[in-house]
Amino acid sequence: MKDEDRAFFADWDSLEKERYCVFKYYFETPFDIEETAAHLCREQSTALWKRVGVDEDFRPLYGAKVIEIKRIGELKRPSIEAPHARGRSYSQVIVRIAHPHVNFGPRVPNLITAACGEGAFFTPGINAIKLLDIEFPKSYLARFEGPRFGMHGIRKTLGVYDRPLVIGVVKPNVGLKPKEFAELAYKAYLGGIDGTKDDEMLSDVAYSPTRERVAAVIEKMHKAEDKTGEKKLFIANITDEVDRILELHDMVVGLGGNGVMLNAMTVGLSAARMLSKRAKVPVFSHFDFIAPYTRHPYFGLTTQVVTKLQRLSGFDGIIMPGLGDRMNTTQQEVKDNVDLCLAPWSDIKETLPVPGGSDWAGSLLTMYRTLGTKDFSMVPGRGVFGHPAGPEGGARSIRQAWEAIERGVAIEQYAKTHVELRQAIEAFGKA
Repeated sequence: MKDEDRAFFADWDSLEKERYCVFKYYFETPFDIEETAAHLCREQSTALWKRVGVDEDFRPLYGAKVIEIKRIGELKRPSIEAPHARGRSYSQVIVRIAHPHVNFGPRVPNLITAACGEGAFFTPGINAIKLLDIEFPKSYLARFEGPRFGMHGIRKTLGVYDRPLVIGVVKPNVGLKPKEFAELAYKAYLGGIDGTKDDEMLSDVAYSPTRERVAAVIEKMHKAEDKTGEKKLFIANITDEVDRILELHDMVVGLGGNGVMLNAMTVGLSAARMLSKRAKVPVFSHFDFIAPYTRHPYFGLTTQVVTKLQRLSGFDGIIMPGLGDRMNTTQQEVKDNVDLCLAPWSDIKETLPVPGGSDWAGSLLTMYRTLGTKDFSMVPGRGVFGHPAGPEGGARSIRQAWEAIERGVAIEQYAKTHVELRQAIEAFGKA
């Protein structure tokens, strides 16, 4: 190894750990793995570490440092074709890099620039690279506000503490006029659903302006609360140009709304943090534009990193790819992301995990067993609004499924005396 590269290596125990965030990467290279890892550190931090003719060295204070490196395999062909070193074998490498957070500070855009910017993803000699994890010291986390309400705030709003929550996505997802939309939400509320929400595609559109839609739903929501004796939630999608987000939040709150949603990666995590700092109601994220970053197994970043960044940015609830083949996520990946929402994390509040994807009454037991907790929400669409008995029957079928779980009865058995659950099984398949 060249002497200049050695300055980008360090013994983790010799470093002042509170000064560093740790980035964990997978990468592939046809070259020497230690030299390539040093180059990765150099590119993402001190590409040049002194001025010409000046006796100085910025690497000790500002240089990123390899603290662990391991070759885990070899490929005859790279996962992503690269123009350099054709015909050579490629090493598969896991590396942990300690990066001084003084280089980017407690600012999410700057953090992402360091971890996933030009330096990391255009390092010469690396054709495939994926950010697997970020570890944050307590001193860094202390600079973030995190969720204002968190999971417990959402449960307090609803007065529900002993079971998973159910938040239905009103369907059809686009095309409904405000009063039509509100009537469907109302029927689901009557059936026992805890909340309804806009689909990620439904925003402040001409045929359903946010002001009219929210006003119509809130009127029906209060009517349903009076009839059922249960508190309800409506999550309005306020995804828009960044300069409209606060305006739309204030509009929703002014109309009596009690939840808002952003498509997290389309508006940007900095916009989400801006909103969270002044939000008067819980803020939920939706996972649009996450798959292009995370789906490739050897490039981009993991959904676990995205979950951490969303919680750090202040989301009270995180709607994420859930169980089932449609979402292309493994059960372990879903569970890992749910655990990241709920795990103790300095003083940052827990976020409500909302794994979603084609959920219905029969999904509930699998979700409960896989996640190993009651602290989650499902987000059924068709499972409520496509139910043969309509949204009221669909919502009721899910509540009945939870009753069966609590009593230790198979839902097929419970369905014999509960018509809405039986209809759900007939319509959507076996549990």
